[in-house]
Amino acid sequence: MKKSITAVLSMLCAASLPLSGQDAKISFDKDIQPILEFHCVACHDANKTKGGLRFDEAKLFFEGGDGGPALIKGKPDESLMIELVSLPEDDPDVMPPKGRVLNELELAKLRQWIKEGAEWPEHLKLVAKEETDFTSATPLEDKGKSIARVDVFPEDIVLESKRDSQSVVVMATYEDDTTRDVTSNATFTFADPSLVGLKSRSHFIPTKDGETRLSVEVAKHTVEVPVTVKETTVNHPVSFNLDVMPVFMRNGCNTGACHGSARGQDGFMLSLFGYDPDGDHYRLTREMAGYRVNLAIPEESLLVEKAIEAVPHTGGKLMEKGGHAHSTLVEWIATGAENEKKEDVPYVTELTLYPPKLVLEGAGSEQQMTVRAKYSDGHDRDVTHLAVFITNNEPTANIDPSGKVTAGKRGEAFIMARYETKTVGIQTIVIPEGLEYTRPEMTENNYIDSLVHDKLHKLRITPSGNCSDEAFLRRSYLDILGQLPTSEEYHAFIVDQGDDKRARKIDELLERKEFTEMWVMKWSELLQIRSDANINQGISYKSALLYNGWLRDRIAANDPLNEIVVDLVGSKGGTFSNPATNFYQVERDALKLSENVAQVFMGMRLQCAQCHNHPFDRWTMDDYYGWAAFFAQIGRKRGVDQREQLIYNRGSGETKHIVGGQTMAPKFLGGETPDVQGKDRREVLAKWLASPDNSYFSRNVVNMVWSHFFGVGIIDPVDDVRVSNPASNPELLTELAHRFEVDYNYDFRQLVRDICNSATYQRTTQANPSNQDDLNNFAKARVRRQRAEVMLDTITQVTDTKNKFRGLPLGARAVQIGDGRTSNYFLTTFGRATRETVCSCEVTMDPSLSQALHLMNGDTVTEKIEEGGMVEALTTEGKNPEQIIEQIYIRALTRKPTTEEMTQLLEEVNSAGEDPAQRELVLNDVFWAVLNSKEFMFNH
Repeated sequence: MKKSITAVLSMLCAASLPLSGQDAKISFDKDIQPILEFHCVACHDANKTKGGLRFDEAKLFFEGGDGGPALIKGKPDESLMIELVSLPEDDPDVMPPKGRVLNELELAKLRQWIKEGAEWPEHLKLVAKEETDFTSATPLEDKGKSIARVDVFPEDIVLESKRDSQSVVVMATYEDDTTRDVTSNATFTFADPSLVGLKSRSHFIPTKDGETRLSVEVAKHTVEVPVTVKETTVNHPVSFNLDVMPVFMRNGCNTGACHGSARGQDGFMLSLFGYDPDGDHYRLTREMAGYRVNLAIPEESLLVEKAIEAVPHTGGKLMEKGGHAHSTLVEWIATGAENEKKEDVPYVTELTLYPPKLVLEGAGSEQQMTVRAKYSDGHDRDVTHLAVFITNNEPTANIDPSGKVTAGKRGEAFIMARYETKTVGIQTIVIPEGLEYTRPEMTENNYIDSLVHDKLHKLRITPSGNCSDEAFLRRSYLDILGQLPTSEEYHAFIVDQGDDKRARKIDELLERKEFTEMWVMKWSELLQIRSDANINQGISYKSALLYNGWLRDRIAANDPLNEIVVDLVGSKGGTFSNPATNFYQVERDALKLSENVAQVFMGMRLQCAQCHNHPFDRWTMDDYYGWAAFFAQIGRKRGVDQREQLIYNRGSGETKHIVGGQTMAPKFLGGETPDVQGKDRREVLAKWLASPDNSYFSRNVVNMVWSHFFGVGIIDPVDDVRVSNPASNPELLTELAHRFEVDYNYDFRQLVRDICNSATYQRTTQANPSNQDDLNNFAKARVRRQRAEVMLDTITQVTDTKNKFRGLPLGARAVQIGDGRTSNYFLTTFGRATRETVCSCEVTMDPSLSQALHLMNGDTVTEKIEEGGMVEALTTEGKNPEQIIEQIYIRALTRKPTTEEMTQLLEEVNSAGEDPAQRELVLNDVFWAVLNSKEFMFNH
């Protein structure tokens, strides 16, 4: 019959089972070991040898301490040990001095054990344990709702070698999608308990090779977990790379604020975030040899004594004597303080933080996390005790160094764990306990709405309703075309009674040339299309126009975006004959070029990894220089026309790592090392970059498109994709990317169609009490200022005037400007991108005082109103002031004025008397006021 761990633990703790009689022989591992580990070893082991007495090993125990032998075999009444544990609780000499005294049953067991000869297996080494870690399962509190499922993490247990261990967490998910840590409420049953030992009731260690199953039961739910135990006799030595380096990371030793700074701290330097283990080993063991590391007396090494603050340490006390970190350092030094060859060290291929998602209800709710690493040699390891835990929103969800999350105020947080060079994270939602909420029935036009509503449901947020037809029409024109609907387009749409009129309007706008122009402008910013008078530092004006024209033609033809990117990144030839090659003239530094490609096409900022491993992402210095190697063989030479440059594959040139000077083979970011022998490296990269093999490309494109229509990305900023900057709705991002890549074959017009047709895009900007503070979950529409080019174009459009830009005919739109160097005061003031970098931050959308002053007092609005003469023309047509005011509103705001607005404005007009010139002047003032209103300047 199977025995549950709970039953076994109860027997070990000797809380309820009596001795079966004087004839029953005492078992050391079942009867005595738990008593000594719970009550004695903590004060009597290698770290704390109080009274000179050791309780962790048989040989040392029987040698006795300062007061002589602890016991006399066969004579319990004459044994010092029995005398001290039998003293009254208030006696100053009672043992143990802290915690509870031994109960009668435990005393009886110790007496019988001594009477029977005090047998102690010599191979058995005892470890101090907390008795509270072995208590039985506690009853689960009734939350008044049913549990939908129970999950155990990790999904399987693999214990390899004598040192290995694995902690598990059990999580219940309720019918309302809230989650709860029920590890303490679960019972654990192994089919073969002889294979596994206990570090605590939910933390297991190997005892014997074999395979079995763990059955976890809680609240009538049972989960089966496969268990594999192997190599239990193998005791791997402490590894500098796998064990010691993580200790430095977890305790903050190699951060920029401590020994990881450029100059180190107090004369000792470590590589920042551990990018150079070999250098760190040298500085520990060779610099000031015998000082930082004492091979003769490891415990007295300066490295160890500083960490436990046995000697003064600027960083304070970092670890407890006898704790895991301290023991790791001591053992590593005791075994020679060796370093492994880099090729012999397995590296982490996968790091997983469990559970994968949390929805915690009520402040104070807790959830223990566990972290598992998988290595290149196939083994895995519980690294919870070595990981660094981080939260991006401490008031909502705090996490302590042990990995326990505690819920705070309502909101959302991202919990991260870092180990070695990997950082992973999970989404955590906290909602108030007892919140009155019923999931609303909301309109769902497509898959976007379903995924957005699922996230809002978890947050207990009710989305706002649909916007008006007027708001939709203005919003869609500004977003899709970068201009406003005409009066005729407004009236035609408003009178249309068709249920599908919004969808038809979107289809119509997507086919207009202005849509192409909008996206040519956006991609021209990212590709830095900007002329330079010095063609040795940039591209010529002719090249800039050709480059912009090439991009316009490709987007107008609706070429799949992946094909455009492949042709761009793999381009060769002359900068005039093949304008795409100007991509390699805009930026000529290979390292900077590699950074730009990653940022533009994958949304990643790799700059940190040039000098050290990225602290909050997966990218290492090896990744950085392996990626840069794709651009090491770009050749450039002058063409027949002195203004033209020829781009070609040089076939030679390498990238060297700045640490050690190693030649780096080209390697895809997050991917494999391809065969580039005899090939143009850029062509190899281009085919991978915009393919299903690179998931980052599709995710980056859809995130960028989403940000254009919502004013904020699912990941924001859009070009700062990293683990520590998570997607607000990862399921939505994944689905959009899948459809863009697989269903639409990289046709981003179809992606735009999906976004604009969604109820999420068509929401009103009006908030409700539940979503008034929401900024990132798309519960309501976001009010957004028009970007510089669009605002200048809309002002020009509604005033019936024309602009002139270099290289473009009179009447061209600012959106059509091909050369980034072409600009004017208005565009600069309102934050047009300079195209000097690829950063999305170049386009500034925040309103400023200088912008307001320019609109009110500058020449743009006033002169265009006078130049266009719209009021005069409408008056000449016989329109009365009420009709003219209505026309101004429809042109500028895509709506008619309210009754109150019309009444007030007509009063102003009538106050001017019957003089036509004065009335026209007042109407121009009305026009000026409308163009200076927030309602005009903003898309809403």
